Amino acid sequence: MDNAIGITNLTKDFGAIRALDSLNLSVESGEIFGLIGPNGAGKTTALRIISALLLPTSGSVEVFGLDVVKKPAEVRKIISYLPEEAGAYRNLSGWEYLHFMAKFKTDSKDEIQRIVNDAAEISGLGERLKDKAKTYSKGMKRRLLVARALMTKPKLAILDEPGSGLDVLHAYHVREIIKKYVKDYGVTVLLSSHNMLEVEHLCGRVALLNKGKTVAEGKPRELKEKFASANLEEVFAKVVGLA
Repeated sequence: MDNAIGITNLTKDFGAIRALDSLNLSVESGEIFGLIGPNGAGKTTALRIISALLLPTSGSVEVFGLDVVKKPAEVRKIISYLPEEAGAYRNLSGWEYLHFMAKFKTDSKDEIQRIVNDAAEISGLGERLKDKAKTYSKGMKRRLLVARALMTKPKLAILDEPGSGLDVLHAYHVREIIKKYVKDYGVTVLLSSHNMLEVEHLCGRVALLNKGKTVAEGKPRELKEKFASANLEEVFAKVVGLA
């Protein structure tokens, strides 16, 4: 497979704080890859640099062969990014929000309608799409935002905590939609999550980050076997010396 993401010696400093420390990583086209680790491990910083929203201190990142520093506008055209703390416009209905966001992709009314219809299916919100976003629960807002991230079928979808605020059934719905988009449309997904169950169900490969570095990488099953662990939480605890 071709590389969707290639990260080489990526370092990011915020003053005296080193958020990423010579990070090396590759994500293959068409896979679901997970970044996991504790708060402050550097996951969100890495996602923002890959999304061409934050400049690295040193090192390089390529997205489908495009350098995120040299060609940020071209990178942004082929990706979508869902931040952990993203929000929708409170006074727009779900339908209005999706129409508004679809217009950034195309001027074609037919294409906009197709994109919005896809988003409605992804969200599973049904009649509630007629209501204003300010009336939505946290979980409903998250489903709307996941729909926004996937509706244009980007080459790369970057999802920071896609299941945040979702109950069991809604989280299952979102996971199945993500898997469907990868299978049916060839979308590559890079996601960060604290939910290890979500990661194990979704990701073909994962990287465990700690203090800005990759401390383990591989398929969930292989990592559990290698570290004689029942789940990825236990793997991580052993890798960083907590177990």
